[in-house]
Amino acid sequence: MKTNLTKQILTYTVVFKPAKEGGYIASVPLLPGCMTQGETFEETIEMVKDAISGYLAVLNDQKNPVPEEEFTRLM
Repeated sequence: MKTNLTKQILTYTVVFKPAKEGGYIASVPLLPGCMTQGETFEETIEMVKDAISGYLAVLNDQKNPVPEEEFTRLM
């Protein structure tokens, strides 16, 4: 069985905010509902990477398009 695996690198804006109870909350504006929380900034970074990966896996499983962020080059 031949499998065609392709890998694409996607970049998303992540918004980090301090949580009232301590730690940080991270959300991805382009992926509605994709958010997570961690006790440290470093932990939150790892958690949001995992959240994005899971979000995109669900989109792929459901055959939905994967949103791509558009960036404008300033220079």
